[in-house]
Amino acid sequence: MGLIIFKYTRPYMSGFLCAATLYILVNGQLKFLTQKLKFKKSLSALLIVLEVLFFILIPLTGLTLLVIDTVSGISINPEAILKQFNEFVDTLEKKLGFNIFTPENLAALPRAGSNILQALGNSVYSFAINVIVILFVLYYMLFNSDEFETAINEALPFKEENKQILAEETRMIIQANAVGIPLLAIIQGFFAYLGYLFFGIDNAVLYAILTAFATILPIVGTMIVWLPLGISLLLGGDYVNGIALLIYGTLIIGGVDNVARFLLQKKLADIHPLITVFGVLIGIPIFGFWGVIFGPLLLSLFILFFNMFRHEYVPGSKTEPRVTTRLKSRKVKIPRKTLRSK
Repeated sequence: MGLIIFKYTRPYMSGFLCAATLYILVNGQLKFLTQKLKFKKSLSALLIVLEVLFFILIPLTGLTLLVIDTVSGISINPEAILKQFNEFVDTLEKKLGFNIFTPENLAALPRAGSNILQALGNSVYSFAINVIVILFVLYYMLFNSDEFETAINEALPFKEENKQILAEETRMIIQANAVGIPLLAIIQGFFAYLGYLFFGIDNAVLYAILTAFATILPIVGTMIVWLPLGISLLLGGDYVNGIALLIYGTLIIGGVDNVARFLLQKKLADIHPLITVFGVLIGIPIFGFWGVIFGPLLLSLFILFFNMFRHEYVPGSKTEPRVTTRLKSRKVKIPRKTLRSK
């Protein structure tokens, strides 16, 4: 029965996971509203859902639709682009004395562009549906928070110490991904906007948003945006701004990426970079846009369970049952009530 249910709810799984992720992030607000301010649980859940809607989901949806609408409206003339490119390459080849590119090497570019646009368009419907799922599921998770947490705690097949470790590690991992990745995107988008504006790039705001979104891409990252922009300036004959933008992208935009990642990981959770890279590669094909968060989360949980197994069952293992380094040295305190009950 579970497999059948999973099969037909698979398109909405991102919504369920996102609701669970948001629940962990806003659970403290729920306790503050219900315990400190004595609000009813239904009112508290409604207020938090509205907060998520207006401050997270609507801005994110608006940015996504803006990018897709603008990109889909751009008319591309491959012949004009190839002509400009060939003129630039011819000049470069005469100075270097050997061939670099030929038009045949660029034949796949128009096809690649159309495939990207098609993928973006297909993601819009799934994104909109899952936003609705997120709101409904999050409300009922908040409204029935006690029953929800009790059910999860009872279902986990771990001893009490590992249950608490799992709760701590999950919270840290979610904060590192659900908070860290958007912050990193905003920081890089801001510095990219300053550079695009200074070097005379048209639609600087749009390309800054694209740069912010590109931070989720492993390996290539923001280079996928500022590198073509710099090359386009060179193809247009603006060599000064073109070279300057390429240098700015390498040193400033790329440098901000490295520094911001380091600072955010130390502040939120120190997760190995390979977990983030391979987590994104795993998560995007499975969950689409939301895979940026859920991919690293799932991979981190897998490594956490593996470390728990080594810690418990491998004789002489010195592995700590954690995946984030910030809490590795921290010992879990088990409540006396739990110990007496055992």
